[in-house]
Amino acid sequence: MPRVSRLKLPPLDGVEESLGERIARLRKERGFSQTELAERIGIIQALVSDYENGKLRLTAEMALRFAQALEVTTDDLLQPKGKQRALKPSRKVLRRLEQIESLPSHHQQTVLKTIDTMLKGLKSAS
Repeated sequence: MPRVSRLKLPPLDGVEESLGERIARLRKERGFSQTELAERIGIIQALVSDYENGKLRLTAEMALRFAQALEVTTDDLLQPKGKQRALKPSRKVLRRLEQIESLPSHHQQTVLKTIDTMLKGLKSAS
C-alpha cells in the first residue's frame, strides 16, 4: 500500500510544477483519462488522482510504471519542465494523422495545405 506523504517540503528552486502536476500534464498530453492511465499501470483511478494531487509519494517502482504507461523516460517524468526532451505526439494528434493518411492523395494534400495555412496565420498573429 502506498504511503501518504505528510512532508511539507519547500519547493525546489526553478521548478514550476510538482511531480504530481507533471504526471497530470503528461497524462493529458497523451490523451489518457485517469482511469485509462490506471488501467495501463494496473492500479485504480483513485491512486492516480492521489499521485497527481501529491497525496501519495511516488516510489521508484511506481515512477517506472508511470513512465512506461505514459511512454516517456523516467528522466522525462521526474525532471522539471524545460529540461525535458521532445515528447511523442499525443494520441489525439496520432489519430488525426492516421485519418489523414487513410484519405486519397489529393485529399491529403488539401488537408495539409489547410493546416499549413492555419499554422502560418497563427504564427504571424503571435
